[in-house]
Amino acid sequence: MQIDVLTIFPEFFGQVFDFGIIRRAKLAGIVEISVHDIREFAADKHKMTDDRPFGGGDGMVMKPEPIFAAVEHLLGTSDRDAYPPGTKVVLLSPQGHPLKQRHVKELADETERMIVICGRYEGVDERVNETLVTDEISIGDYVLSGGEPAAVVLVDAMVRLLPEALGSETSAENDSFSNGLLDCPHYTRPAEFRGMSVPEVLLNGNHAEIEKWRREKALEKTTKFRKDLLIGENGEM
Repeated sequence: MQIDVLTIFPEFFGQVFDFGIIRRAKLAGIVEISVHDIREFAADKHKMTDDRPFGGGDGMVMKPEPIFAAVEHLLGTSDRDAYPPGTKVVLLSPQGHPLKQRHVKELADETERMIVICGRYEGVDERVNETLVTDEISIGDYVLSGGEPAAVVLVDAMVRLLPEALGSETSAENDSFSNGLLDCPHYTRPAEFRGMSVPEVLLNGNHAEIEKWRREKALEKTTKFRKDLLIGENGEM
């Protein structure tokens, strides 16, 4: 997978993709990540990437010209219908669809190339959304100073789901949200620590009992902390 990040602060990403699973995936050739400075695509001498909003109001709005130019440079077109198969252009903004694990899985499965646009200020000129963007995504119901932290979240969540990125085919299957529940509790050595013991079921080697216990504890934790995950579209448990 090829991931291109468009930002006005490329230095933000200086080393953030050089650790852990993302680093291993890059070294293995599973993913290639490039960061591009939007200012380089601004045509005016001052390299302006934002301007005052029409209609008045506070703040600044990111201009369309540099973003269009950047996407055209990377894809050869600014026409969504002409994008190469498997291409996604993602705008990160508070107005986007909430990012869920199922959406991350779909993106990881269906995407060959992704361009991630990091919004800033009061937002991005809506013509970018109307013409270039295939997916508008929010990572939560809160506002960040810009889309850069959200880009790291999206890339990390996606890369770990790419084939062979984790080194185990079942690792991601057992994550929280992958099966609609939070993950079960986990324990490691020592079996006794400050008077606290690891549940006996995890020590007896009976895999059927262990899986049953893990399922029950995942359901228990989900009921306690995220009951909304257990409620279907019809509002029933």
